[in-house]
Amino acid sequence: MTDTTAGPGGFRLDRRTALATTAVAAAALAVVGCGTTSDGPASAAPKAEPGGPDARPAKKLDVLANTSDVPVGGGLITGGTVITQPSAGSFLGFSSVCTHLGCNVNSVSGGLIRCPCHGSTFNLDGSVASGPAPRALDARGIRVDGDQIVSA
Repeated sequence: MTDTTAGPGGFRLDRRTALATTAVAAAALAVVGCGTTSDGPASAAPKAEPGGPDARPAKKLDVLANTSDVPVGGGLITGGTVITQPSAGSFLGFSSVCTHLGCNVNSVSGGLIRCPCHGSTFNLDGSVASGPAPRALDARGIRVDGDQIVSA
């Protein structure tokens, strides 16, 4: 005869399974409790001094384009980012997703960013020039690093 215990919801569980489940849960809690400190996870590596022997390499920049690739009074689309240069030396970044129905804009010409799906156009500052887009393109963080435009 197997000794059983009624669990929540009325299901029956034999004593051996109940004890084994309890032991596994207790072990898991002990492991989780031992893996953290007040400073964070125990596995976190100590912070290296800048320039020291354990210094980590600098994060590789996500280069989007060269500044010379973006015409003044125009722009270009690279991946999911529209980069414009409304005036010399002023670079702006936007999502390439049109705010109307989510199509991707596909060109920058005549001082406008153009969506092929329903004819929305956007100014070089991302604002709506003509609808049906209800709002400006979403801004994307970019910055100039030397002669390159990188994700911010």
